[in-house]
Amino acid sequence: MKYFGTDGVRGRVGEHPMTAEFVLQFGWAVGTVLGQPQAPRPVVIGKDTRISGYLFESALEAGLSAAGANSILLGPMPTPAVAHLTHSLDAAAGIVISASHNPHHDNGLKLFSASGEKVDEALQVEIEQKLDEGLSRGMTMVQAQSLGKALRMDDAVGRYIEFCKATIEPDTTLTGLKCVLDCANGATYRIAPEVFRELGCEVVAIHDQPDGLNINADCGSTHPQRLSEAVVAHGADVGMAFDGDGDRVVLVDHTGEVVDGDQIVYLLALSRHRAGQLHGGVVGTVMSNLGLAQALEANGIAFERTRVGDRYVHEALQRNGWTLGGEASGHILCLDQSRTGCGIVSALQVCQQLVQQQRSLADLVKGMVKYPQTMVNVPIQAPGQGDIEAVPEIATALTDAQRKLGEHGRVVLRPSGTEPVVRVMVEGEDSQQIEAVAAELASVVARAI
Repeated sequence: MKYFGTDGVRGRVGEHPMTAEFVLQFGWAVGTVLGQPQAPRPVVIGKDTRISGYLFESALEAGLSAAGANSILLGPMPTPAVAHLTHSLDAAAGIVISASHNPHHDNGLKLFSASGEKVDEALQVEIEQKLDEGLSRGMTMVQAQSLGKALRMDDAVGRYIEFCKATIEPDTTLTGLKCVLDCANGATYRIAPEVFRELGCEVVAIHDQPDGLNINADCGSTHPQRLSEAVVAHGADVGMAFDGDGDRVVLVDHTGEVVDGDQIVYLLALSRHRAGQLHGGVVGTVMSNLGLAQALEANGIAFERTRVGDRYVHEALQRNGWTLGGEASGHILCLDQSRTGCGIVSALQVCQQLVQQQRSLADLVKGMVKYPQTMVNVPIQAPGQGDIEAVPEIATALTDAQRKLGEHGRVVLRPSGTEPVVRVMVEGEDSQQIEAVAAELASVVARAI
């Protein structure tokens, strides 16, 4: 299993195997740094449905207890639900055991601050230092009378269902809307269908029977083909595919066409802009489709790009005082509704527009014309390798590629943060041209690295 230090322990992707011992040490490090012996605030623990979560939940609880920290166990819950409950329960922090959209044999850790947002840089560094200390010299357990206790919360699901329902306008119902939900056999399998049913939708749920091994297996936001088939077969108005931990969603319109995160951001931005509710502009990433930028510009909406990752989108939104941003993968941030990206909340915002405007999803996104994109993954020695664009041969090839594409095309080189690959993305008006440019550039990158 891989250790994905996503959003929690900076710079450790791939450095340590995701073992029970490591998770134990991680819990101890978090509990030690956040420890408050006089009045300890608990640490909230949630997980997705992959089978290793049982083991890692116990190890994490034990590590926190050894540091004298209490914990609240939520069981399988979407990542955004853990963030929300961390804040609402006045906890010291929240930890999610999940590898998001990855297969069942991977797992990882995500850490949220007391406010239910990503932890700041200073706290990350402090936890890393304590973790290094524990891994090299071992843990120092508190006295027996000071060991932390664990409480399992039985009403966590109900709490988050009510929160999600409250993110659409009061007195708004989704009655008359028929939707298919693909829960990816993941953390949304109980909550998502109930939210939409209670709001009046006719719900068809698929991939909602997790067994610990089938999470994200040919389903969910990374594999929406079966959702497309189900939407057409059931004559549904809309389909929603979540990922394993529930922070992403991609949609399918009534014809079976996939609507990705860029199109969702466009739809929400335009509807909010016209209603005077946008609060500034929109944030995307370097991978956001050029068609999104052009469609927003045509409607007088400011657009800013960041590095790939919801952390960077969130930082830009806060810096600008804006509320809406996201990625093509379906990780959408509606900061006026939720503290972090939530696939259920994002889908609800779209469904609210379908009902209020009495228009189809296909109609609502037709104002954005997507440019063809192609992606080639070039293997490298280790994830997160340095500034590859500074390599002379690559810099020359980049300049040549951009010249061929002209002003209506883009090239992005991005070392992956979780895999030992460089992602070569080329975007333009002509599909054949961008595929040729991408293949040529990928060949140069492979030779140069």
